[in-house]
Amino acid sequence: MRSFLLAILLGFSVNVFAQQTLRLSGKISNAQSESLSGVEISVKDADIKKVSNIKGEYTINLKPGTYTLTFSLSGYNPNVSYLKLDKNTVLNVVLVKDKQMLDLVVVNDQSARVEGMTSINARNFELSPNVAQSFEAMLKQLPGVSTNNELSSQYSVRGGNFDENLIYINDVEIFKPYLVRNGQQEGLSLINPDLIANVKFSAGGFSARYGDKLSSVLDVNYKTRDTAASVISVGTNGVSASTFFAQKKFNVAVSFRNKRNRFVLNAQPVRGSYDPRFYDLQTLINYKASTRLNVEFLGIANSSEFSLFPQSRETTFGTLQQTLRLRVNYEGQEIDQYTNLVGALTFNYKLNDKAKLKWINSAFIMSERENFDITGSYLFDEVETDFLGGGFGNVVANRGIGAFQDYGRNQMDARVIASDIKYYFSKNNSHWETSLRFQQDFIKDELLEFNYLDSAGYTLPNNQANGFPILDYRNASNTLTTNRISGYILNTSDIGAHFTLASGLRFNYNSFTKELLPSPRLVLTYNPKKEKDILYRFASGYYAQTPFYRELRGFNGQINPDVKSQKSLHFIASSDYKFKSMGTNLRFNTEVYYKALLQLTPYELENLRVRYNAGLTSKGYAAGLDFSISGEFVRDLESSFRLSLMKTEEDINGDSFTKTDANGNQQVVFPGFIKRPTDQRVNFSIFFQDRLFNSPTYKVHLSLLYGSRLPSWPPRTNNFTTNFTIPPYRRVDIGFSKDILDKESIKRFKWFDTYFNSFIVYAEVFNLLNINNTVSYLWLTDVNNNRYAIPNFLTSRQLNFKIIAKF
Repeated sequence: MRSFLLAILLGFSVNVFAQQTLRLSGKISNAQSESLSGVEISVKDADIKKVSNIKGEYTINLKPGTYTLTFSLSGYNPNVSYLKLDKNTVLNVVLVKDKQMLDLVVVNDQSARVEGMTSINARNFELSPNVAQSFEAMLKQLPGVSTNNELSSQYSVRGGNFDENLIYINDVEIFKPYLVRNGQQEGLSLINPDLIANVKFSAGGFSARYGDKLSSVLDVNYKTRDTAASVISVGTNGVSASTFFAQKKFNVAVSFRNKRNRFVLNAQPVRGSYDPRFYDLQTLINYKASTRLNVEFLGIANSSEFSLFPQSRETTFGTLQQTLRLRVNYEGQEIDQYTNLVGALTFNYKLNDKAKLKWINSAFIMSERENFDITGSYLFDEVETDFLGGGFGNVVANRGIGAFQDYGRNQMDARVIASDIKYYFSKNNSHWETSLRFQQDFIKDELLEFNYLDSAGYTLPNNQANGFPILDYRNASNTLTTNRISGYILNTSDIGAHFTLASGLRFNYNSFTKELLPSPRLVLTYNPKKEKDILYRFASGYYAQTPFYRELRGFNGQINPDVKSQKSLHFIASSDYKFKSMGTNLRFNTEVYYKALLQLTPYELENLRVRYNAGLTSKGYAAGLDFSISGEFVRDLESSFRLSLMKTEEDINGDSFTKTDANGNQQVVFPGFIKRPTDQRVNFSIFFQDRLFNSPTYKVHLSLLYGSRLPSWPPRTNNFTTNFTIPPYRRVDIGFSKDILDKESIKRFKWFDTYFNSFIVYAEVFNLLNINNTVSYLWLTDVNNNRYAIPNFLTSRQLNFKIIAKF
């Protein structure tokens, strides 16, 4: 009897459960009947979210009732369906492409191509292995760009130095730290990848819209969103968190980043206690005051603190015939601080459908402190290299013994305040821009540093400063205020059916050099066949880089009042071809260029520090070829290959040296054109992404870089007296990733599906081949006045893990 009653109760409960849960299923496709995977289905009334599989199919279990379902996918208009569910139901949905979004993407891309700008996919940043965590690391993959330091965000473009690159965030010019000497000290780049909407880059020949630098421009635009979203990244080398939300007329984006790369620095040649602390807080606030007026605020607070208590160093280098070893014991410490504050208030006013105004008011404040007092005692030996004869590694001969001291108490405060008003007007196939900008720079610099070297009891060199035998003594105090006025007018127009011309005139004036410098520029684009997506471009322009501060300060720390602006003339011819091959869309770019460097201030590179010889002038050239091909060789994963060939030289006015011939006679030699410090003849890079054959949800991201030799010479030595070079830069980084919520995943986790849009796990191997790349040299001199170059190596092989969650 009890068994009978239990059976009835179980049957009744199953029947009730079956009546309470119904199955909603279907297939999602586009207008061409192609299945759409990764479509998000949200059920508003039940707080349920699902994602369609690779076949575009979905299944949701719901209780009987009335529901509102939203089907959404990037690039398509959302589909909202209202459904009364009283039985198992099949609901098939067709999504329509968002024409407005697609038109916007096409217009932006086409505009960049016409002006000779390269659009950068910011999404590749999180996929590319990147030990420095700087967005600028992505530029290494672009034609014309070279870098020899993975710890730094600095880069060289077509033979220019680090100071010759323009960077904008939402039309606000960004400045790099001035006192930073090496990548160990450099913190987070001011560019925050989580906030980026789009990025454009030009390696030369850019239009009058952009300012007055000799080499390149990086144009970054931040975004806000109309809907709430968040991104969190946690890794062994730092964390970041960004959130977007909207409240009535406000759209807000806030992002925090922290980088702690201690584990990377602990593998440096100098052993010791490293304590890097890098923080960054950024916000973008957009206020829609009316249908015509929009107000935007950009705020950035960036702080870098670096401390080092060095203990020892051992570096072995040379050849199989002669191996040398340097051992150093250290005392002392280095404590550095670099702070950047940026604030910008922008008013956008729409006059009518054809015209608008933009007024940008910005302040950039830098505070930099360098404090170091490090002493060391060293042994410099030649060691045995014979494996078979015994005694391998034993000292064969002592090449030097001595002590040194590096001392510095440097501080610099800089303030840049600017106001810029822009006017835009479009009519038919013609677009006009004009701008007037006022900028004031205030610099206060306190410089006190010296080096002391005692080799085997002989202090070298025998120079005296204040009665103390030291090297490279600098003691200076400089205060400088400079007013600048600049502006431009730019027109972009179609000429007939095949030509587009972007021509403009820029001018700038500054109160230090008192030069009024016009800068005409043009970009002519030719499309021979509308049915074939190929563009030919010719660009030319006159570029005048007025000195900011570092160009004015000589080796002794004093300002040279006679320094003038550096000037360059660009000639660039290129082709940009989009085509279909290998079952995908590809893009092939070729560019040939010549830069006539009409007036230059010669400089030396000491790791990341650019030191100008403000008492000299020179002229030179840079010429080269760039090739690149990019596209989705693997579905949804962009890859690129590029090759750059370049040569740059300069002729320093009045330079000469004395040479003794075979007969003992001395003669004066005028060297003429010599290599510039950035004369790197070959750069090659690959960024390739792939999926594992048997597990396509697992992805591989490979970055390969090669840069040929760079000229190098001891400090304070004329560079035309040596053919010494830094070895080629070779680096391979590889990363592996898996999105747990990948639309092709066979097994999905319900908990992750409910709370996250994406949950990606990364494993990265930096410097996979463990190559010792040289960034600079430590120069030692023995009692016989022989100089030895001891290499300073960059990072060794490192393993990194991180997780990126989007919800």
